[in-house]
Amino acid sequence: MAVIATPGGNYASQAAKAATTTIPIVFGVGDDPVRLGLVANLARPGGNATGFNMSVAEIPTKRLELLHALVPKAVRIAMLVNPENVPVAERMLHDVPQAARALGLQIQILNASTKHEIEAAFVLSSSAPTHYSSASASNSSRLRRVTEFQQPFPLARRPKLAG
Repeated sequence: MAVIATPGGNYASQAAKAATTTIPIVFGVGDDPVRLGLVANLARPGGNATGFNMSVAEIPTKRLELLHALVPKAVRIAMLVNPENVPVAERMLHDVPQAARALGLQIQILNASTKHEIEAAFVLSSSAPTHYSSASASNSSRLRRVTEFQQPFPLARRPKLAG
């Protein structure tokens, strides 16, 4: 084998890196390659791996900022995260609450790795009082849908989530 290409993301790239130290690896990841352990640093990756970062790690906080700008009356916001995608989940659990505090928002991060967890998140959010409804720009008493997904499982359920 001459080269391993892993455009599929973090897990495939980390698996390739763990599998060999001699075959060159070209990766495409959505998180910091240094943080993922793929390269020593960005300027001089070293080792047998090089590639690019699609900078998706900052997207959840940017989406929160955009939502706040679009709907400034929203006070409480829920975001769904797949805890099985550890790098994204860790980043969201660290970065999103900080961004929410800076914007004066209350954030609720709910697990959504299975159909049951997604349904439970909507039951929880629809029964919670004093939430904002993303379904309209009015001052509603309940949160309906604010989602954050970067994984195939929830993306396949967009019709229910957009409902």
